[in-house]
Amino acid sequence: MASIIDAIGEDSEREGLVDTPKRVAQMYGELFSGLAEDPSKVLATGFEEGDGEMVVLKDIPFSSICEHHLLPFHGSASIGYVPSGRVVGASKLARALDILARRPQMQERLTGQLADTIFGAIEPDGVVVVLRAEHMCMSVRGVKKPGAKIVTTATRGIISTRDATRRDFYSLLTQA
Repeated sequence: MASIIDAIGEDSEREGLVDTPKRVAQMYGELFSGLAEDPSKVLATGFEEGDGEMVVLKDIPFSSICEHHLLPFHGSASIGYVPSGRVVGASKLARALDILARRPQMQERLTGQLADTIFGAIEPDGVVVVLRAEHMCMSVRGVKKPGAKIVTTATRGIISTRDATRRDFYSLLTQA
């Protein structure tokens, strides 16, 4: 970090910048803390309640760091799953998202990893994940298009194969 400060023409020994490398290292430790965590573990606590009707958690805020430029991307996630006898608390789904997001990421990979984690951990009949995010590498540099969002989806199980089930999920997303 000191080399970057020097490379942009600043003095890394200046009072306001002298501790910046240490602060940045601590920040990245926090931002990438998901590397040391297993998101499946938070989904291990559940309830034998699932009746085969879709469960949807929508508009979950998240942020991550793009591995290409080490700049943030942030947005919201919507998760749907069709239980096969087992459900998990909504906070567990959000926690699994947070763990996966706190890694150097690509939005496309994050979407698939979350779907795979839910599908593997709670073994539902189907899972769908939709992420909508604004990428700072596109908003504040390069093409400079603030407000543009990337939307990614991942489906597993019956949601991949049953159009009606997939339509049900998207219909629920538009409801308040």
